[in-house]
Amino acid sequence: MAKGKEIPLSDLEFFPPFDGFPRGGISFMKRLKRNNNRPWFEKHKEEYETFVKLPMQSLIVALQPHFERFAPEFDVHPKKSLFRIYRDIRFSKDKTPYKTHAAAHFVLRGKPKGVEGSGYYLHIEPGEVFLGGGIYMPDGDQLKKIRKAIASQPDQFLTILQQKEFRKTFKRLQGEKLQRVPQGYEPDHPMAGWLKYKQFFVWVEWPEARSLKEKFVTDVAEVFEAATPLVRFLNEAMG
Repeated sequence: MAKGKEIPLSDLEFFPPFDGFPRGGISFMKRLKRNNNRPWFEKHKEEYETFVKLPMQSLIVALQPHFERFAPEFDVHPKKSLFRIYRDIRFSKDKTPYKTHAAAHFVLRGKPKGVEGSGYYLHIEPGEVFLGGGIYMPDGDQLKKIRKAIASQPDQFLTILQQKEFRKTFKRLQGEKLQRVPQGYEPDHPMAGWLKYKQFFVWVEWPEARSLKEKFVTDVAEVFEAATPLVRFLNEAMG
């Protein structure tokens, strides 16, 4: 280590090897759903830390070498990538204070979690797991840039969607569509069907049991890797 160089505190922390999401975490989330209030959560917070938060952080750490291989431009951080359990209830009719799932969002280095770019999402809750990649809520400017890229680079875009691994993993592109071709493009544009999309993402659903296994790490990594050409195309389009 160079003289005077400080080691980030996060690098000094230890996260145990991921050997599957614990059944205790699923049980905790089920009970939280029935007791979604602050007194109950505060009484059982240690269970959350032990059976939900720490295993998710270990999973994120276990994903780091996989991302280094297929998407090194992404931030895969045990603290920053994990969503907090606290719900934002300011503008919601549902005032329950806690999420009853565990989730992580992987974004480009230097970007905040949210809708700023194209990234990867992982979600575990009692009964199901879902994960995938892309952009779920692009704003108007992002949509214009993505559509421009699709119109100007049709072969590259279609090649991504037709790749064997992409079709095997996701079947097709997901997302809501406009009824008509957006303004600025002719109705008979050769990419008209794709230009109607308002969202651009892919995802898979698995039963809860799959997350309980040690190989869940490689299963997740394979899905994320299959989504990477689309994720990267979208980010390049948005600049």
